[in-house]
Amino acid sequence: MALLTVEHLTMKFGGLVAVNDFDLALEKNEIVGLIGPNGAGKTTVFNMIAGYYTPTEGAIRFQGSSIAGQKANRITKAGIARTFQNIRLFSELSVIENVMIGYHCRIRSTFLGATLRFPLYRREEKMMVEGAMNLLREVGLEDVAREMSTSLPYGKQRRLEIARALATGPQLLLLDEPAAGMNANETQDLLQLILKLRKDYNLTVFLIEHDMKFVMEICERLKVLDYGTTIAEGTPHEIQNNPRVIEAYLGEVQRA
Repeated sequence: MALLTVEHLTMKFGGLVAVNDFDLALEKNEIVGLIGPNGAGKTTVFNMIAGYYTPTEGAIRFQGSSIAGQKANRITKAGIARTFQNIRLFSELSVIENVMIGYHCRIRSTFLGATLRFPLYRREEKMMVEGAMNLLREVGLEDVAREMSTSLPYGKQRRLEIARALATGPQLLLLDEPAAGMNANETQDLLQLILKLRKDYNLTVFLIEHDMKFVMEICERLKVLDYGTTIAEGTPHEIQNNPRVIEAYLGEVQRA
């Protein structure tokens, strides 16, 4: 059974069809990419899977259970985490506090218990601090744990957002343009990090990205959207040499 199955997914905003009849099956431990021109509907697909939009039509099943239309916090608890195209960190919190926020979907303490620091909350707080430090170590940010999140360079902020997503305990990680704004060295480091996290945390990764070198190197399969419709899917080599994709997005210079 596929980890995630999407069938006939459609999203309409008034008379605009942002995504039309989108299908997807993600197997465990795959890294799959979703590419296409700006405005093709890629982030809309993510928003439906992650619970930010309710699909107009179609089905989404995660581990065999329907999640279409469920709220984002319930989908996060079920095991799907995401990052965003525009980094969303808590600017008033430190690096480690940003990661600790991710653990809140997994703790049992109530607001009252946290306020009065009941024994359960103290135990869970200790778990969050230790877990957050471990995740920061994984993404190479342990040495800046106590700094303010917005003081970090852009590439490190991207890593911090990934660490916070991992704190929710996902099986499926949705990465929305993780390499955006990075230089070549940062991008290569990110690629190696994602491969390592996939192995260490037994993750399935579904990502949106415009950096074609990055996509072609890291993804095992690709789907291509154009005006909300799937125009191609296959291996990176197949996509690179697909005339319709070249015409819509990649350009002749990318042809292998």
